[in-house]
Amino acid sequence: MADYSLLQVRRSDGVCWATIDAPPINLMTLPLYFELIQLSQEIQVDDSVGALVLQSANPEFFIAHFDVEAILRFPLDAPAERGTEVGAYHAMCERFRTMPKATIAKIAGRVGGGGSELSASFDMRFGLLGHTVVNQMEVPIGILPGGSGTQRLPRLLGRGRAMEVVLGGIDLDAATAERWGYLNRAFTTADELDSYVDNLARRIARFPRSAVRLAKQAALMAEPDPTEGLIDEAYLFAQALRYPEAQQAMRAFLAAGGQTREGELRVGELSGELNWR
Repeated sequence: MADYSLLQVRRSDGVCWATIDAPPINLMTLPLYFELIQLSQEIQVDDSVGALVLQSANPEFFIAHFDVEAILRFPLDAPAERGTEVGAYHAMCERFRTMPKATIAKIAGRVGGGGSELSASFDMRFGLLGHTVVNQMEVPIGILPGGSGTQRLPRLLGRGRAMEVVLGGIDLDAATAERWGYLNRAFTTADELDSYVDNLARRIARFPRSAVRLAKQAALMAEPDPTEGLIDEAYLFAQALRYPEAQQAMRAFLAAGGQTREGELRVGELSGELNWR
């Protein structure tokens, strides 16, 4: 098993539990991103694992979003170009979506941006009423969901609701997220959430691995191939980064308290208040 510093990884009864522990807000920094890539590669080929549960050690945050400071350091000296294959972040999400075992995101707190896009790639998502909040904060800060959100959310929520989340940058509460199809279920208490996800993961892991693998493979065939859409999304994301207002809005987001605990607890409101002009 690989060494992790921001993930606590354990295996039991055919289930792998990966717990994100990157205080204070589980920001998707480059080190956390690289560990999640490593996890996806490791679990994809681990025949001892029948189900993966991704969860958080922080009750307030599952994953805040991708590190905006890191995005501001992306090289922009050359024009945006459309690639010919999916990039590393999209490939990671696709591994979680297509690996031959069940993938479950247990989202007991806030999830935003690239964390939400990662979660949307999992087979199932479960949340906690009054605590789980989903947010795509990219458009308010001048960019767009570039980690598969423009492709995943319309399929999960329907185009109209996806546009409300993406273009509005709103906080989506757990009850609405469940009703709209982002969450499979939203539970009243943390104990209920933990118990249900634990029992479901162990239940699936007890079933014949060949049946789980083939059933998931068949279900994936019901979905359109996202490859071209993901490549287009990456190209449009690269274009957005090159507009001066994107750089201004991202810096304004950080100056207003983005990526602090206090700011991220009200990120929907904060992003709507930005004055970057």
